[in-house]
Amino acid sequence: MSTFEQAPQGAEPRAPGHVESARARAAVGSASGSGLLERVFKLAEHNTTVRIELVAGLTTFLTMAYIIFVNPSILGDAGMPKGAVFVATCVIAAFGTLIMGLYANYPIAMAPGMGLNAYFSYVVVLGMGYTWQVALGAVFISGCLFLVVTVTGLRKLIIDGIPHSLRTAITVGIGMFLALVALKSAGVVAASPATFVTLGDVHSAPVILATLGFFLIVILDRLKVRGAILIGILAVTVASFFVGGNKFGGVFAAPPSVAPTFMQLDIMGALKGGILNVVLVFFLVEMFDATGTLMGVAKRAGLLVPGKMERMNKALLADSGAIFAGSLLGTSSTTAYVESAAGVQAGGRTGLTAVVVALLFLACLMISPLAASVPAYATAPALFFVGCLMLRDLTELNWDDTTEVIPAALTALAMPFTYSIATGLAFGFISYAILKLFTGRAREVHVSVWIIAAVFLFKFAYVGAH
Repeated sequence: MSTFEQAPQGAEPRAPGHVESARARAAVGSASGSGLLERVFKLAEHNTTVRIELVAGLTTFLTMAYIIFVNPSILGDAGMPKGAVFVATCVIAAFGTLIMGLYANYPIAMAPGMGLNAYFSYVVVLGMGYTWQVALGAVFISGCLFLVVTVTGLRKLIIDGIPHSLRTAITVGIGMFLALVALKSAGVVAASPATFVTLGDVHSAPVILATLGFFLIVILDRLKVRGAILIGILAVTVASFFVGGNKFGGVFAAPPSVAPTFMQLDIMGALKGGILNVVLVFFLVEMFDATGTLMGVAKRAGLLVPGKMERMNKALLADSGAIFAGSLLGTSSTTAYVESAAGVQAGGRTGLTAVVVALLFLACLMISPLAASVPAYATAPALFFVGCLMLRDLTELNWDDTTEVIPAALTALAMPFTYSIATGLAFGFISYAILKLFTGRAREVHVSVWIIAAVFLFKFAYVGAH
């Protein structure tokens, strides 16, 4: 999952005693001949063993495997073939995670990011009217920008320049956006000509099953059951065969063809389509997502050493490379998942953990019939749960400074109420610059904020004039 999502409960750094025991186990593992794995991943140096890494990889996979069901459901709403998206999701998750493990040697998994997939489908394609091929082209271009700013060192300048209040608001706003999408998919809310939205048919099977699935996920998560979200999705899916009119299509089969989405991106269409704000949103969220998640999980694992960013840059290059590959395969932006913290809690310290996750995603290619049987209201509880957790970042805002909290509130509120992450970002950056300027605090605004605010202002002016 992305940094816009929350780490599983209980994912706290271990006590010093654990490090000592891990070091002892690492010595035993090294002495017994880890061989190639020891040389590639430096297990002893990181105080871990092959067995610990295997368990950590399985733990991480269980906490994020829900994406193989959720992503095809969301992108399918944009008209993309769900079977091909399922394959693309599994393959890009495996590819990105494998590169992360082998190249950067981090215990961090990757997959198509939550929030950006919803923005891709419900805003760019269904809302703005672009084809999904053009949207994939925009993802590709954003990946190019991400690579450039990483290689040139501009990433740190941009990240440091964006105020903490706006970064927090982006997380909260996307959480609210996901929650609205989830409620709509479950049938809990419905369209109304008088009030825009209203309560749906709460007596229908989809609403009842989605509600029960949501509470099941929350309860299991509170009880610290690994894979709580995945269990909730599967439980609702099974129940849908009996009371929801769903049809069981089996579990195992050869993977569907990825041809319907492979190399179908329309880069020229994205360049000609005037979707600068779309590319900007993809780019900004990808950059905040990747940097925040990688640094957070690496710090939790004790792998973030001040002044030594070589491996972090490798991880960011792996992230941008996965965005490229994902757009070619046929899926929205790929990013590091904060659920990797669950594997770190289980002892994962090296890229071997990531390699295990990658292999498990590849194994999932054989369960395409099950993925095709998962209804939208079965994945809705997962979306809503993630959205709820993302709201807790509101506590990080400085509520005594209105020049900080008002732009943050505008950002968060505009995303669900305008059904557009881009509009929320625009309102936030523009209002932040204006309030700082007219309260005599313009010097507090970083040049990157002025530039981004100007880009959004130009976009609004351009749209208004045409």
